[in-house]
Amino acid sequence: MSKALDTLRRLRDDFPIYAEKVLKIKDKAGKLSPFVLNRAQRYIHEQIELQRGKTGRIRALILKGRQQGVSTYTEGRFYWRASLNKGRTAFILTHEDKATQNLFGMAKRYHEHAPAQLRPQVGASNANELVFSVLDSRYAVGTARTTGVGRSFTAQFFHGSEVAYWANASEHAKGIMQAVPDLPDTEIILESTANGLGNYFHQQWHLAEAGKSEFIPIFVPWYWQDEYRASAPEGFSLDDKEREYARAYGLDLEQMVWRRRKIQALTVDGIDGEPAFRQEYPATASEAFQASVVGSLCSPDAVLAARKAVDVDSPYAALVIGVDPASGEGDDDTAVSVRQGRRVYSTTYYPEARPMEVVAMIAAWCIKGWQDQDGQYHKVDKVFLDKGGLGVGIYDRLRELHLASRVMAINFADSCDLKEDQERYANKRAMMWGLMAEWLNDAPVQIPDNDRLNTELLSVKRKSDSNQRLLLRSKQQMRQDGYPSPDGGDSLALTFAAQVVKQEYIQSVPAPEPVETY
Repeated sequence: MSKALDTLRRLRDDFPIYAEKVLKIKDKAGKLSPFVLNRAQRYIHEQIELQRGKTGRIRALILKGRQQGVSTYTEGRFYWRASLNKGRTAFILTHEDKATQNLFGMAKRYHEHAPAQLRPQVGASNANELVFSVLDSRYAVGTARTTGVGRSFTAQFFHGSEVAYWANASEHAKGIMQAVPDLPDTEIILESTANGLGNYFHQQWHLAEAGKSEFIPIFVPWYWQDEYRASAPEGFSLDDKEREYARAYGLDLEQMVWRRRKIQALTVDGIDGEPAFRQEYPATASEAFQASVVGSLCSPDAVLAARKAVDVDSPYAALVIGVDPASGEGDDDTAVSVRQGRRVYSTTYYPEARPMEVVAMIAAWCIKGWQDQDGQYHKVDKVFLDKGGLGVGIYDRLRELHLASRVMAINFADSCDLKEDQERYANKRAMMWGLMAEWLNDAPVQIPDNDRLNTELLSVKRKSDSNQRLLLRSKQQMRQDGYPSPDGGDSLALTFAAQVVKQEYIQSVPAPEPVETY
C-alpha cells in the first residue's frame, strides 16, 4: 500500500514521469505511444517549473517553430493538473475551429487511454468540454473569434494557442486572461509561432524579453528537433551562406540538408522560401519575427553575421558611446551602446534610469573612463547624446559640469551638417541609421548577441521623402503602429553621428568616484 501511495505521489508531483507512464500520443506515423518529452518540451518544463518554484505560479510566453510539441506538452500538463485535483478548470483558446477540435481531440485521447485508476469519472460533457464530476473540475476549449469567449467562468489554468494569429487578441487578453485569478498555483501559458511585428504577441514578447511583465519569455529553436534532419545525397555541398549559418548555430550536415529541402518546399511562385523558413522554423527569437520586416534598413543576414562574429577588434579606433535617454513617454528605456571601430562591446538598457542618474553615468565615463568586462578602464573619446525630450536637461547639466567638450548633443530631427549628406538623408537620424546599416554590411563587425537589439535593428524600415532622401519612421510613429521603440538601435546609431579621432588609451585606472550631479 505504501509503495502504491509513493507511486501516486510521484505521478502527481512529477509531470515528465506522469506523461511517460499515463499519457498516450499519436506519433508522426499515427501510432499510439507513451508521451516522452522531447528536448524542446523538457526545456519548457524546466523553465516554467523554475518560475513556479520562485513565484508559486506560472506566467509563460513561448515562441516556437512548427511541430515542436508545445501544444502537446501544454494540453498534457493541463490534463494532469485538472484530472488529479479538485475544483480546477483548464481552458484552452485557439485561433481557429480546426485547431480547437485538434487540441480537444488530444485531451480526449489522453483521457481515454489513461489507466482506469487515474482516469477521473466524466459527467455531462460535450464537444468542447470534459467535466470531471466527482472532482468538480473540467477541461474546456474555445476559439478566438468573438471577444466574449471564456468570460463567464474562472479558470486556474489557461493556454492561449497561436496567439499571434488571434483576431481581437488584446480584447481576449482583457477578457479570458482576466478570468485567471492572480493567485498561487495558477498557470497561464501563451504560445505561438511569429506572425509579424507590432501585434499583441510580439508586443508581449518584447515586454517579457525586457523584463517588463510577469511573463517569462521561452524560445525553442528548430534544430532541437531530432527528426529535423535528412541524409545528404551524393555530391551535396553547402554554399558560403549555408556554411555561415551552420557555423553560427553549430549544425551538422544532415540538419542543413533538411533545412535546404524545407526551404525548397516553401519556395512558391518564384518567391524565395528562406524568409518563410526563418519565420516557421526560427533559430533565434528575433529571426522568428524578421520574415515580416521585408524592407528593413539593416540587412537581416548582416545583423545575424555581426551577432555571431567573435574577437573582432579595432584597438586603434576611437571609443565612442551613444546614449538614447528615455523620453518619459510610452515604454521607452534609456539605452547605451559602446563601440570601438568594428566592435560594439555592449548595448545596455536602463528601464528606470532618472535623468540625473544618466548625468552621473556620462560624467563618470568622461572623467574616469569606460570599464570593460575585465575591470580595465578606457578613455572615452566622445559621448553622443540624443537631446530630444529629457535629453536636453541631461545635456544642460553636463555643460554645468564643464563636460560639454566631451559630449556631443544630437537632435535626430536636425538637418545633416555636410551638403553631400543633406542630399542623401532627410535628417540626422536617417543619416546615422544609414551609416550604421552600411557598417553592418562591411563585415566583419561584431555586435552583442542580443535578441532585443536584433529585433530593434530590423524593425526600422527604409522609406524616402519627396526628394528621394532616406527617411525613417519616428519612435512616435512606430509606437502608434504597435512597434516597440528601438531604444538600443537608436543608441547604437548615435555612435555614427560624427567621425571621431582616437585619443590616448588608458588601462588600470582606479574605480571612479561618485559624481555629484545636484
